[in-house]
Amino acid sequence: MSARQKMINLMYLVFIAMLAMNMSKEVLSAFGFMNEKLTENNISTTLKNNEAYANLATKANEQAAKFEELNNQAIQIKSYSLEFYTYLEGLKQKMTLDIEDKQDYEAMDKTAFLDEYFFKGDKFTSEGEAFLNKINGYRTDVSSVLGKDSKFLSILKKRFSTSDETNRDGKTIKWLEYRFKGFPLVASITNLTQMQADIKNTEADIVADLLGGKLEEALSLDNYKGIVALDKNAYFAGEKVTGKIVLGRYDATMIPDNVVLNGRDYKNIQAGQVIIDMPAGNVGSHDIKGQITFTQDEKPVNVDFESSYSVIPEPSNAVVSADKMNVVYRGLQNPISVSLPGVSDTDLNVSAVGGSLTGKKGTYSLSPGAGKTATINVSAKLSSGKKVTSKKEFRIKDIPPAMASARGKYGVVRMPKTSLGRTPIGAGLPDFVFDLKLKVNSFKLKVPGQVTVLVKGNVFNLQAKKALSKARRGDVVTVFDINASIIGNSSYKLQKVLPVSIEITN
Repeated sequence: MSARQKMINLMYLVFIAMLAMNMSKEVLSAFGFMNEKLTENNISTTLKNNEAYANLATKANEQAAKFEELNNQAIQIKSYSLEFYTYLEGLKQKMTLDIEDKQDYEAMDKTAFLDEYFFKGDKFTSEGEAFLNKINGYRTDVSSVLGKDSKFLSILKKRFSTSDETNRDGKTIKWLEYRFKGFPLVASITNLTQMQADIKNTEADIVADLLGGKLEEALSLDNYKGIVALDKNAYFAGEKVTGKIVLGRYDATMIPDNVVLNGRDYKNIQAGQVIIDMPAGNVGSHDIKGQITFTQDEKPVNVDFESSYSVIPEPSNAVVSADKMNVVYRGLQNPISVSLPGVSDTDLNVSAVGGSLTGKKGTYSLSPGAGKTATINVSAKLSSGKKVTSKKEFRIKDIPPAMASARGKYGVVRMPKTSLGRTPIGAGLPDFVFDLKLKVNSFKLKVPGQVTVLVKGNVFNLQAKKALSKARRGDVVTVFDINASIIGNSSYKLQKVLPVSIEITN
């Protein structure tokens, strides 16, 4: 190649290098201008977010039941976001600390700062690990505030992911290396500013959703209840029940401006509800009607209501019934129900003579004493001030004799003697109104031609089995003198336990 041609080639090489240099400067400036736009947008979004936070705080102050929990969530998210945003801003300031003109983006072409700050050979520095922890911590903290069912979890995972990346050659590269290693300083600064924009946009999306979701929840049909509105609240036997069923939405946070009940202003309002508290009036039908006034769009809105109720004569006698016949049994907790028409169970005074009474709210248990009768006394003071008293007497009986059993059968039972030797002896009250569980403590065994054997417990011992082995087919073995007790009440002594006879079949 001639010297002239070498010179021409060299000139082309220098020309191409100059074009590449100019293009790199343009790209650096483009990154700088993009960073400026993102910074301006972050400032604007911050102002809007602060207004949304303030709006939510105001609503929480006015309607705590509906918005206080949401406001607490927003406060946590704002705190996590501010901490992360401030950390990124501090990192950006470190990156440009040695640059005099912060607007000279063409001078920010070096890669050394983050290459040394985040990386040490093939590994990350402590600063690089801290940077990753900040990103992962922010994603985790915000997710925990929102809960596992939040629709924002996937958005958070996408915006603040630190998972490995795959380049265009199909090679897997660590996220930090893929995003920050070898990039010009201005590109990395813009990358961090974009991450700050993601924080601000995440705040905006979540706060808007919290407010919008509460409004959607309030209007959801899940908050409606079916309300049965009868034409009257008392009917005679054979009379038709008439009325209607409507949908109604309850909101404890909505407090009416004014309530008119039966033509007069009414002030008893609690948790968005008008509490009715007034005299019932004379016997007969009475109306409840009026108007509730709310302010909507600075205008009064009236909501009418109407219903009716019936007043019945005061009761004079209590109704007392024994759930297990008009008899109570000694040694047992006998269930007793007590009620007085028109009087709440909590307003009844109930006592017993001839036994001890436990329980409340109309449901009691009576444990009879040693006598032959027990009396339940009931008294109550009606709303009119009148006192009503009543009493009911019950006969006291002992628990009837129990019966011994083999294989759950009573009287005469047929079985092989080998089976009998393995069969526990039981006891029960087959015709008793209470389902009592009995435990056999001991019994005596009589085998024809053999000495009577005493057995402790409910299973044949060696001596009993030896006597049983002498029994022949057709012999009747008798289990008698059974000692048994009630499970859970061993202090009560059963009168007696009838024996069981077993006919040997082989």
